[in-house]
Amino acid sequence: MSAALDSLLDLLDLEPIERDIFRGTSRSAVVPRVFGGQVAAQALVAAGRTVPADRGAHSLHAYFLRAGDPGAPIVYSVDRIRDGKSFTTRRVVAVQHGQPIFHLSASFQTYEEGLEHQADMPASPDPETLPTAAEMLPRYADRFSDPGMVDRLVEARAAVDLRYVDAPPFGTVGQAREPRSQVWFRTNGKLADDPLLHVCMATYVSDMTLLDSVLLAHGRGGWAVGDVVGASLDHAMWFHRPFRADEWLLYDQESPSASGGRGLGQARIYTADGHLAITVIQEGVVRVPRGPAAG
Repeated sequence: MSAALDSLLDLLDLEPIERDIFRGTSRSAVVPRVFGGQVAAQALVAAGRTVPADRGAHSLHAYFLRAGDPGAPIVYSVDRIRDGKSFTTRRVVAVQHGQPIFHLSASFQTYEEGLEHQADMPASPDPETLPTAAEMLPRYADRFSDPGMVDRLVEARAAVDLRYVDAPPFGTVGQAREPRSQVWFRTNGKLADDPLLHVCMATYVSDMTLLDSVLLAHGRGGWAVGDVVGASLDHAMWFHRPFRADEWLLYDQESPSASGGRGLGQARIYTADGHLAITVIQEGVVRVPRGPAAG
């Protein structure tokens, strides 16, 4: 296991304070606020720790309310909304400095047999043939005004092996493309056989690239380039089938709409053998800044 992955696992191992109350810390991010995927994953950890082990997460719905302060702890309060025969529902509020910064509702279900069908997995190259982040990002160093940006991006992704199928938004600034993007990802090391851990890790990664397709449609490079500003607004995930986050997963993303200073991303996550594991939808603020950075 890589040191970065070990650090991320420590981050997700919340400290219990009282019954249904947990405390988490943060790690440095590319932008000066708590990474949205981190707070979503931690909130799901908090919810999952109040649910029987035989009930797996099947969906989450969340709102990002305020920017998180990476220098302060985050307190997660879990409300046991419902414990039914088959389904369990939890509501989690993340609080910093006396104010809620994030709200999550999650549902868990006991395993049962049922009808089966799924959308086919799209074509994609073998992830082993694609460059790693450490290999790919230095190629675009001239796109960032901040000389330390490449190092920060590599560090932010050190726990996860994330590989772009095509050039990322900052690789084709000024060139509008089809609003679709694919990345392969897996953790940089093996994880324990805990289904909740794998679901939480996928939740963490899901916030990294989902709005890329919004940027591609307009030839924008993204937050690190500075030709857009924005933040996640809400996030929803449905977990359809078992998967492992330490094995290759294809994140197939697209944007059906952008308007009103907001952009929508939707995606499907497939296992390497073609099983549809997760569906993801996210809306975020996507604004063009005024001044020279707007291009």
